[in-house]
Amino acid sequence: MNKQANRIFLCFLLLLLLAGNTAFAQGEAKVTARIDAAKITVGDQVRLFIEASHDPAKSRLQWAYLPDTFNNLEIVEKGRIDTVKQGNTVTYKQRLLITGFDSGQYVIPAFAFPVIPNSGTTYTVQTDSFPILVQTVAVDTTKGFRGIKGIMQVKSTWRDYIWLIIAGLLFIALAVFVIWYFKKNRKAPAPVVVPAGPVETLQEKTIRLLRELDQQELWQKGQVKDYYTQLTDLLRSYIEQRFRTPAMELTTDELLYTARKHKEMHAQLDLLANILQTADLAKFAKAQPLPHEHTTAMEQAIQFVNSTKPVITITTQQQK
Repeated sequence: MNKQANRIFLCFLLLLLLAGNTAFAQGEAKVTARIDAAKITVGDQVRLFIEASHDPAKSRLQWAYLPDTFNNLEIVEKGRIDTVKQGNTVTYKQRLLITGFDSGQYVIPAFAFPVIPNSGTTYTVQTDSFPILVQTVAVDTTKGFRGIKGIMQVKSTWRDYIWLIIAGLLFIALAVFVIWYFKKNRKAPAPVVVPAGPVETLQEKTIRLLRELDQQELWQKGQVKDYYTQLTDLLRSYIEQRFRTPAMELTTDELLYTARKHKEMHAQLDLLANILQTADLAKFAKAQPLPHEHTTAMEQAIQFVNSTKPVITITTQQQK
């Protein structure tokens, strides 16, 4: 009876594996998920493929929060989110490697994706959940245990190290030759003349640091929180020096309130609000913005700095 029940359970898992592609949709957004195995050995890995698609012109899709551990299972690797565009629809794809170190039957839970339409109420689409059977390694109990063999000593002679000795002698001879050659041909270093260049302005320095941050590709490596922390710190430091405002000490709401009252910053209030609010979602709400939102935040930060650059007017002595 137990064998028959096991066969029925295995057939059920196989059907889930073959048909393990589910989708839930409401409106224009939908998500699908599938796994490549329903049964693994302890320490092995199963791959979970997630796809989410929507129309960016009609809604905004937030990626699901993926914890590192759940239900005695662990995510050992989170692949990068790839983007594919077909017509008006944008599809995002990600691969997860999941493993388990305790035997038993567990469940990969459903992951929820919030969807914010341009008009209407926010709703959620989610993947299906998948059962995973984690088995132990089969042990042949008919054979007795074997003792651990002791360490065997191997006799060695100087001939076993002949090539290491030759390599060491050659290295020493080469080092002596190089030292002798450079001492013989050493010349007095020519004086270094540093040309006087223009002084870097606050705007130029800030934009240079923003572009250096962009070249680090932090969010592409999964370091989304670090990316937005450094981005907002650079922007707040610029505002603090440019407008004599303690931006580093203010909360997002306090800084936006100050900018709304400031004549020059008020014109760029929408840019500043979008950058800070996206950063707060990534740093404190554990949300994961989409790839185009990362690049948009950087572009808007550079635009904010360029738009608030002070205008220098030069007057002649007669006008004075």
